[in-house]
Amino acid sequence: MSYMEHRSTRPAISVVIPVYNEEAGLAALFARLYPALDALGESYEVLFVNDGSRDKSAAMLAEQFRARPDTTRVVLLAGNYGQHMAILAGFEQSRGEIVLTLDADLQNPPEEIGKLVAKMREGYDYVGSIRRDRQDTLWRRKASRAMNRLRERITRIRMTDQGCMLRAYSRQIIDTINRCGEVNTFIPALAYTFAQNPIEVEVAHEERFAGVSKYSLYSLIRLNFDLVTGFSVVPLQWLSFIGVILSMGSAGLFLLLVIRRFVIGAEVQGVFTLFAITFFMLGVIIFALGLLGEYIGRIYQQVRARPRYLVQTVLGARESDTVASSSLTTRAAGEPERVVQGERER
Repeated sequence: MSYMEHRSTRPAISVVIPVYNEEAGLAALFARLYPALDALGESYEVLFVNDGSRDKSAAMLAEQFRARPDTTRVVLLAGNYGQHMAILAGFEQSRGEIVLTLDADLQNPPEEIGKLVAKMREGYDYVGSIRRDRQDTLWRRKASRAMNRLRERITRIRMTDQGCMLRAYSRQIIDTINRCGEVNTFIPALAYTFAQNPIEVEVAHEERFAGVSKYSLYSLIRLNFDLVTGFSVVPLQWLSFIGVILSMGSAGLFLLLVIRRFVIGAEVQGVFTLFAITFFMLGVIIFALGLLGEYIGRIYQQVRARPRYLVQTVLGARESDTVASSSLTTRAAGEPERVVQGERER
């Protein structure tokens, strides 16, 4: 195959799967994923992104690449950068006209991929998913619904189930995301802002095959806080509104105390009430400082312009497939990106 012929050859479907310490479930994922994709009857590639796993995940991915080099590519990151950064690394390397994301824990069955591909073929450019009969704990389901409602009211981004990673994107949306340079972002929400014709479909949901969830309660709260502050300034507007109300209330209280001082005289009965009001206002001020610090921190991270992640090695990449990106690869001070065909650099 000539260089130009190879360059123009693109798979119809790319599946991007972030992997972090998933050795216990990878074999089951391989056994279900490839038959599900083969059944579609379309050309495809599977992009596994190892996000700095400390177990045998990287070795198992390399072995799977050797077993299916025609449809498998593996991106090995130089450290642990988080799920969304791993997905962005996969987007950079993807070539398909339809790009899907999938978790490695098998909670979203690979057999549901065909349902999303069919919707994309109908002309939609973004297909989200809604987990049917979620197999998560009660508190997680309740917390997820509460976060969804809060996020929709603040950002106007309408996603029924923001925690479901099984989603499909058009090539145009992926290319647009790749041009974005945000340090912290929530990929489904970012894609939604670029979509012209989005839709959601219901998909099956299963219990996690092996291992434990990588998201703690703090991580989930942190993720939603990033989502809100990354896509809306409504919290700042609310804070300004609260500040105005408290200022007016404080002025009114001050006038009332002055009048009582001249009418009734000195008194100490309301001291504890004043303490309570003071502590409440201090709490509001501290919260305001934290919220302002969150926005300022995002600005600080952005202006440093550091790479969001470092790609150590790409198994299965050819020179013509490599996406040039000076800000998102391992390049530093003119060093070429380390990409190999077939085997990891030693």
